[in-house]
Amino acid sequence: MPSVNDHRDGPRDECGVFGIYAPEHDVSRLAYFALFGLQHRGQESAGMATAPRGGSIMAIRDQGLVAQVFNDHMLRSLVGDMAIGHVRYSTTGSSEWENAQPIVRNDRRTLALAHNGNLINAVELHSQLRARDVPFSSTSDSEIIAALLATHPAERIDDAVADVVPQLKGAFSTVVMTDEAVIAFRDPAGVRPLALGEMVDADGRPSYCVASESCAFDLIGARYLREVRPGEMITLTEGGFRSRIVADSDRRAFCIFEYIYFARPDSKMAGTVLQVARARMGEILWREAPVEADLVIPVPDSGNAAARGLARAAGLPQDDGFIKNRYVARTFIQPGQELRRLGVRLKFNPLPEVVSGKRLIVVDDSIVRGNTTRQNMQMLRDAGASEIHLRISAPPIKHPCHYGIDMSTREEMIAHGRTVEEIAAEVGVDSLHYLSLQGVYEAVGVSRETHCDACFSGEYPLAGTEEANGKHALESELPLVGARR
Repeated sequence: MPSVNDHRDGPRDECGVFGIYAPEHDVSRLAYFALFGLQHRGQESAGMATAPRGGSIMAIRDQGLVAQVFNDHMLRSLVGDMAIGHVRYSTTGSSEWENAQPIVRNDRRTLALAHNGNLINAVELHSQLRARDVPFSSTSDSEIIAALLATHPAERIDDAVADVVPQLKGAFSTVVMTDEAVIAFRDPAGVRPLALGEMVDADGRPSYCVASESCAFDLIGARYLREVRPGEMITLTEGGFRSRIVADSDRRAFCIFEYIYFARPDSKMAGTVLQVARARMGEILWREAPVEADLVIPVPDSGNAAARGLARAAGLPQDDGFIKNRYVARTFIQPGQELRRLGVRLKFNPLPEVVSGKRLIVVDDSIVRGNTTRQNMQMLRDAGASEIHLRISAPPIKHPCHYGIDMSTREEMIAHGRTVEEIAAEVGVDSLHYLSLQGVYEAVGVSRETHCDACFSGEYPLAGTEEANGKHALESELPLVGARR
């Protein structure tokens, strides 16, 4: 069972990346605010690297939130024409300082790298590099990509990327910075998101940037241009940007869970603002499983949009049955046995004045292990709810993700080996309905043939996935050759 301080019952966040080449701009401050906009994608660590054209790379990274890692003095010291940044939740390697990004390598060439995703052939590539006596300082698969590029014999970094990308298997939306350029590339299946944006200065001169989500552009006054295509390499330089396809695949496999949960609701993916798609999920939930009820309440914040859509479709009132403590993620202090015994409510507090005597439809985006859901439903019972009908805007999660999301093991998942009725009894609700997989695709308006839904279906789109090693696989490869901090 997770600790009391382990608040999220749903899938863990993953990572967010940002890159910009913008001479005459304050690139470190732009990167800071872009990372601030991507904070929802990872709260374990944050980092940034900058460089002037032809100069040295400077980097700062540490564990904590963006606002905890950086201050104004640090940003003033990070000067240059270009910058890359990263926010992290660990999906390969532990949550340690050494695994924070951007990673800086000084081998045949010096570069900084930030990565969102997960390599399913990480152990194989790591062993090949160690056999060449290539040193490592972390247990992150991201450093494998950095080492392959930093030690590559090609004179040009874009040629090195073009040769390395076909060797990588899995999910990798990546930004790399040298003293000459910022390069962004995406795996040929396009599992994780990556977008291209444009900034225009007062004189009409354009600069370009890339980010995991379009919401990062909004914070810095950039304009969303398009998605970086699967298998595409974008090179940002003083002259603008260049595009080159460096790998191809017959199978597109963008993560369907980005639409349901991970991406910010104001981000745009597949031409749709996610707030709108999530509201449609709620409407379809009502169509699939109507029930007699008095009130719709969301589990904040993940259930907000779907709850609004469901309430609108049902013609029912919606209210806040839970009040969320938005600062709970900032504490690392354990409550202690006495507070646990008293039922400490670190994240949510129910409102008896709203829910007492009501037949509730409670809307959330997912259930993984069920522990937090069970606690939340019991709090509503204690607050006087007469009935609880739980509606989830995703299908049951039954399979782990190997492409950059930490979703626990099959055995930890409440839907593993249980029927929906058994899950309803386990979490203490009168009825439970998960949105169908067909309903998800209808709400988003995309095709299943171009997406990955393996966490629901167990159908992994990339060959070799089932043999992939776990989150801590590279730690078994220790001691690291020439380990350095």
